[in-house]
Amino acid sequence: MDRLTIGFIGVGVALLLMMIRVPIAIALGLVSLIGIIFLRGPDSAFGILGSAPFDFAASWTLSAIPMYLLMGAFAFHAKITTALFDAARVWFGRLPGGVAVATNFACAGFAAVSGSSLATAAAMGRIAIPEMLRLKYDQGLAAASAAAGGTLGALIPPSIMLVIFGWLAEVSVGRLLMAGVVPGILTAVTYSAMIVLRCTINPALAPRPTERPTWGEHVRVLAPVWPVPLLVIAVLVGIYGGIVTPTEAGAFGAFVVFLMAMARRSLTWRTFFASLREALISTSGIFFIAISAIIFTRFLTLAGLPNFLSQFVSGTGMEPLTIVLVTSIIYLILGMFLDPLGILLITLPILIPVFKAADIDMIWMGIILIKYIEIGLLTPPVGLNVFVVKSVVGDRIPIGKIFGGMTWFLMAEVVIMTLLIAFPAITLTLPNLMMGN
Repeated sequence: MDRLTIGFIGVGVALLLMMIRVPIAIALGLVSLIGIIFLRGPDSAFGILGSAPFDFAASWTLSAIPMYLLMGAFAFHAKITTALFDAARVWFGRLPGGVAVATNFACAGFAAVSGSSLATAAAMGRIAIPEMLRLKYDQGLAAASAAAGGTLGALIPPSIMLVIFGWLAEVSVGRLLMAGVVPGILTAVTYSAMIVLRCTINPALAPRPTERPTWGEHVRVLAPVWPVPLLVIAVLVGIYGGIVTPTEAGAFGAFVVFLMAMARRSLTWRTFFASLREALISTSGIFFIAISAIIFTRFLTLAGLPNFLSQFVSGTGMEPLTIVLVTSIIYLILGMFLDPLGILLITLPILIPVFKAADIDMIWMGIILIKYIEIGLLTPPVGLNVFVVKSVVGDRIPIGKIFGGMTWFLMAEVVIMTLLIAFPAITLTLPNLMMGN
């Protein structure tokens, strides 16, 4: 059996194992070790197993991940989430579907301090969904708003997925984080426009609240939210001003949130240690998976699969747009079955050489792929954000209702992705202006 055949079989087996819910780290690691044994023998396999964890842990770029996770944990325990939703509800509550719109923008705000889609969906779901149900909102709209809004955590900086993409693709993490800003805002605005349009056509979906906040209340409710814009400005100014690198910005942001929480007197010793524990557990899980992905990358390289595919694409003369569209189909299909991090780690070692051979801008492509990962968080049968929200609401909302409400958000994503693919400047203008060409 030649090495290319072994490589293709390995990819197929890894996908199959993940589809039957074998943990990603075990699926990738096991396939990789067996594949390397077939290609180079057991000594090479166990040699790579011994060196890969150190090679990964020694990566300075990835030290941003635990810091971004700690920043999000501090923000959650400091109850910044609640303040965001309360402010958004007062300002947007009178619009058609206003509380759902408020949930969407509150998710965008919390995504800017958490970096995690699942954390954003869980945090906002606990607060926003009970309020919408109290106001007699349609169950599908209420739950889908929190689940879809949560996906903004994958795009709006700081985004853990963008850090991982930047490390794998060997591109500037700072430029990637800047590139996520406008597509993230575009997604939030498009979601909100869709909600308003639906609720204008069918007011029964979202009865408007009877209370009318005064302008004084509009101003007062903004006071507890001051940490969020201050944090975003501090991190962006720190990176853009050369005060901190994009990697150091994670620690800088975590320290800023810690000071804010202390100033608000909302962080106790108990919540401090709980934040450390949550960040440690999440980091361990991500690193375990990523170490397996490194070994998987070595296996694919030894099999010659990335080089074969890049030469094949160059030989066929496939247009860059065609490559992007084919990749889109692959990611949409994989997103229906696999964990987002698993999709990135199993596909990028194969696709990155293809993108580079076709001279596709890797910053733009990174945002496109992260957007497809967002969509995968919402699509059945394994829409992780949907199941996170389901775990929050329990038996109050059937899973079918949530997926039914999600249909409209997926239709909005068609519009968003069309714009991002047709007009790369939407993604690239800000990083080019702020960090140079």
